[in-house]
Amino acid sequence: MRLHGLSRFAGPLFALAYAAAWVMLWPTEQPYWVLPFGLRFGALLLMRTRHWFWILGAEIAASAFCEWRSGLPIGGAGFVLGDAPEPLMVAACLWLLRRAHLHASLNTPEDVARLLLSAMVTATVATAGNAAMMASMHPAAPVEMLGTTFGSDLLGNYLGVLLVVPVMILAFRERPTQAAMGELLLDGLLVMLPSLAILITLAEYSPQPQFARVLSLAPVLFFAFRHGWRGAGLAMLITSVGLNVTEDMIGRGAPTAAAHLFLAVAGTGTLMLGAATDALRRSSERVAQQNTHLAAANQRLDQLARQLRDAARGNLQAEENLRRHMAAELHDELGQNLTAIQTHLKLAQSRLGSAGLEDIGMSINGILGHMRRALHKMLDSLRPSVLDEFGLLRALDEGPVRDMLTAAGIHYVTDLRGDPRLLDDDTLTAIYRVVQESATNVVRHSGARQMKLRLRIGLRDSGPVAILDIRDDGAGLPSTPRPVRTDGGGRGLQGMSDRITALGGLFRIRPEPVGLHLRVLLRSTSIGSNIGNFPIPGG
Repeated sequence: MRLHGLSRFAGPLFALAYAAAWVMLWPTEQPYWVLPFGLRFGALLLMRTRHWFWILGAEIAASAFCEWRSGLPIGGAGFVLGDAPEPLMVAACLWLLRRAHLHASLNTPEDVARLLLSAMVTATVATAGNAAMMASMHPAAPVEMLGTTFGSDLLGNYLGVLLVVPVMILAFRERPTQAAMGELLLDGLLVMLPSLAILITLAEYSPQPQFARVLSLAPVLFFAFRHGWRGAGLAMLITSVGLNVTEDMIGRGAPTAAAHLFLAVAGTGTLMLGAATDALRRSSERVAQQNTHLAAANQRLDQLARQLRDAARGNLQAEENLRRHMAAELHDELGQNLTAIQTHLKLAQSRLGSAGLEDIGMSINGILGHMRRALHKMLDSLRPSVLDEFGLLRALDEGPVRDMLTAAGIHYVTDLRGDPRLLDDDTLTAIYRVVQESATNVVRHSGARQMKLRLRIGLRDSGPVAILDIRDDGAGLPSTPRPVRTDGGGRGLQGMSDRITALGGLFRIRPEPVGLHLRVLLRSTSIGSNIGNFPIPGG
């Protein structure tokens, strides 16, 4: 209820505050420097349109009070035509511009350009209206005088908007944080006050006062770069007041049109620069926040990747343990049963011969031999016992891989160097499985005459590394991929890639004019870190 009651008196309160500000700024009005015009523009821009009646009425009343206090005649056509039309023309222009999406903001260079363009349009309309009123009231006035008055009023009105409106937006719409305001005040004491002192000294003793004006732009640029459009607006207003006070103190009168034109151009540029600085700072902050979010996302992805690798490695270990268990069970149970059957068959061989069933005994022996060979092949597929018996290098060079290739008429060339004891059991098994699957593919599908195997095991900066290079001169990859095998044999290239990836390694198929070229890089113990730092050798 209290806020609702206060809102009913918002218009009168705004009118009183506006009238007081207008009375305070009215004595400062001079050619080329009309701060009350900027006050009017800013008030109409910031206030709601339903309060404009109070603002315009307060201005007319304040103007009448100021003219009465100055001894000027009040009333009649002179006052009506001289003071009333301009506020109405400014209000009409701002009403149209606000409907065209003009808003009180200087956050971006586009907002600053839109506001300053609107100020120029409004100042031009108001100045042209005043010139028309003056021409109607003084038809005998020379055209040169009307043109001079038009130019001075236009520059003064625009400069008033340029100097007052940013400060009003800063105070009532886009206030800085307490920390930013503290830095702004501190820089004002440390930079602006000494700059004004230097400005007064140069203006009084320098034979060329325009040099002082140019030098006064330095602190404005500093504030624009450091504090954005807020610093540029405040510094420009203080510098402008300082120039006018300095000119008055040293007895040179009001500053010339060139001085105020310099202020208008410099103020426009520094305000744009300040807005661009703010936009760049906000963009940098957004980029920094995005980088922080991306870094956190990458960290979560890395963590997820490590978890997936650990899970894949665990699955691989579980699979190998299951294979080892199945191999042991088959060897102990089925192998022993086959041996027992063969033993009993040998004991019964004489009885079968006397009964004329010797051929049946030989047939059963043949079946048992086939079952034993199939069992050995299955056991080797489940768990390469040759790794435990011979070690990795001998298993690759002399084991079942060579036997299979030699039986198929394929020349097998090996180049094996390094100490396999540097590698963990999972890595040793993965290397043997890849070579075993590659040899199986060469025998079954490639029609190759030669297979080359190159293995390097050694220590690098981050631990043990194994580099495997396999080539053949066969038919290469088919144009359409073969389906993944689901029987007891290998799972093809995809199975090899999955196995290497589960251990955090790299698996690459290199294009070759003839045959197939596989490259594998595996690290032992600490899987996956800095793996890209180690080169994979060529053939």
